Amino acid sequence: MATLSPPVSSPPVVDHVALFDRASLACSKLITQRYSTSFTLGIRTLDPRFHEAIYAVYGFVRWADEIVDTFHDRDKAALLREFRDETYRAIEEQFSMNPVLHAFQLAVHRYGIDREFIEAFLRSMAMDLEDLCYDEPLYNEYIYGSAEVVGLMCLRVFCEGDDAQFEQLRHPARRLGAAFQKINFLRDLRSDFEDRGRVYFPGLRYECFDDDAKRAIEEDIRADFEAGYEGICQLPRTARLGVYLAYVYYLKLFDKIRQAPAQRILAGRVRVPDNTKLLLLVGSYFRYRLRAI
Repeated sequence: MATLSPPVSSPPVVDHVALFDRASLACSKLITQRYSTSFTLGIRTLDPRFHEAIYAVYGFVRWADEIVDTFHDRDKAALLREFRDETYRAIEEQFSMNPVLHAFQLAVHRYGIDREFIEAFLRSMAMDLEDLCYDEPLYNEYIYGSAEVVGLMCLRVFCEGDDAQFEQLRHPARRLGAAFQKINFLRDLRSDFEDRGRVYFPGLRYECFDDDAKRAIEEDIRADFEAGYEGICQLPRTARLGVYLAYVYYLKLFDKIRQAPAQRILAGRVRVPDNTKLLLLVGSYFRYRLRAI
């Protein structure tokens, strides 16, 4: 009696478009892990459904920042113009062979990230290529584009299409981003001046930086921190712990800076040790679980 031959199994069908998407998103994740242990820790505390989009946002802003801060033997202006053109082409075509830009456009379309935020960010990056003397309006414009809109991009992700929630949290998100950036300026005052010839704080002359000037800057940062914290408490719980962790890390850094005299700031970068960061993570997690935030 004849027997049937066993069925021939077909090879699995590979969705190469989805594979390219996943590989591009993985590149942004790798960039985040290599460039920022603190940001990576913060992302891990978010709901997993946000991870890829936030990695994509970080990869995009990091690559632009590298253009203006790192490649001193290259034509930075030309590189940034090319990056800008490729960014908008990726968004329009919903595709790019640059994996960082392909991952970013996926996040832009998935979460409705505003073009105005992208343009403001790229405009601030271009400002870093100019020898500017920062007055108050220019300083505020730079902080908005370099930091506040990055927070707003992330907020778009966290709100998942809830426009009313986004508008409610827009102002505190901006204030928190501003606080983080101003702390970076204060921490990096020496390197920004000596390596790049920049002093961002309006009216401040590097050689005249003293304890009085430092206290005035710190008071401005403190006000931003307070306004930003109010927004953290209103974030969806799916995002609250990650943003709160960034807040407590910067608050610890801010405390170290406040305790140091002006000459210590000019002597070298103030840091938060990695073991302290881990302790902040544990403490933040327990506060979150106890619904203290």
